[in-house]
Amino acid sequence: MKALMRSMTGAILAIALAATAVTAAAAAEMKGKIYYLVPTLLDEFQTGSIDAITKFMGDVGYEVVSLDGQNRTDLQLSQIDDVINLKPAAVILAAVDFDAAKTGIEKMRAAGIPVMIFDRQITSTPSDFTSVAGTIEIGHVAADEITRLLTEKNGSAKGKVLQILGDPGDPYTLEIQQGFEEKMADNGDVTIITHPAMQWEATNAGTIAQDQLLTNPDIDLIFVHAAHLAVAVAAVLEAQGKKPGEIMLVSSNGAPVGLDLIRKGWEQVEVEQPMVAQAAALAMFADKVINGEEIKPGTYDVTGLESVVTIEEWGPNIKIPGAAITKDNVDDVKFWGNMKPPTDPVMSVE
Repeated sequence: MKALMRSMTGAILAIALAATAVTAAAAAEMKGKIYYLVPTLLDEFQTGSIDAITKFMGDVGYEVVSLDGQNRTDLQLSQIDDVINLKPAAVILAAVDFDAAKTGIEKMRAAGIPVMIFDRQITSTPSDFTSVAGTIEIGHVAADEITRLLTEKNGSAKGKVLQILGDPGDPYTLEIQQGFEEKMADNGDVTIITHPAMQWEATNAGTIAQDQLLTNPDIDLIFVHAAHLAVAVAAVLEAQGKKPGEIMLVSSNGAPVGLDLIRKGWEQVEVEQPMVAQAAALAMFADKVINGEEIKPGTYDVTGLESVVTIEEWGPNIKIPGAAITKDNVDDVKFWGNMKPPTDPVMSVE
């Protein structure tokens, strides 16, 4: 029996040593460590972005360490100072504050650390690569879907639309508005009423919807620029005795609450902010960024989305369009709002 136990112990030890060797070999093959500075972990977009970036960067050989800025500018700037001392292969930054981040970006690049910007575009100073949603394109997709919905309801593209923006100081919402309104300009029979929900507060969106439905009871559709605003609007509609779909609702960003509203019938379309593809784009270009190689402008396929790289004053910039989510495809795991980690591999751009 003792001999058998010694044999089993030896086998277990051999397995453990083999596993350690495999782990060590895998670590040796990694190209370096990348720090991801996350602005906050208070919403699913940010927590999901950690999973996606970690997965895709792992595909191309980089280890990712994430640091939570807790929505505090001072903390994120302190994290930048700490990361500089660690001398990583690169830093991915989603800024808490656009203006304050400028100094931090300049300090990191002066220390020879490439900086990749994720989601929150910063144009005030050069960086090494930026991956953002095509917000104007999101507005275009929303306009196409709203035109379709109005036509289905009224026989043609006509009616009244209440557009509820996020905070007017945020370029994300302003560019969605720009894309939406320029695409809707051809629909002369559609009236658009626009109000901002200051600080992106859901209660502000609910108040706007309540007030406007009193003064404009013939509103056909409400377009909000984020899913959490749609939740407040749906609550107002329900409180007023409306049935799901009686006044149509369209949102953008693709959060889980928006997908749930589609399933319940309150919302007809959610135009996704393509978080997974934005993360994949960082990994696709990581080798070129870290090795200081040229990034060529042009069209690239990022997880099946036709995306465009341009060379801007602040550096190479990729814009990725969103996709329309409806009741027909709402359960597709490719949408980040379903909170399923991506499984498809991503490759570096040659």
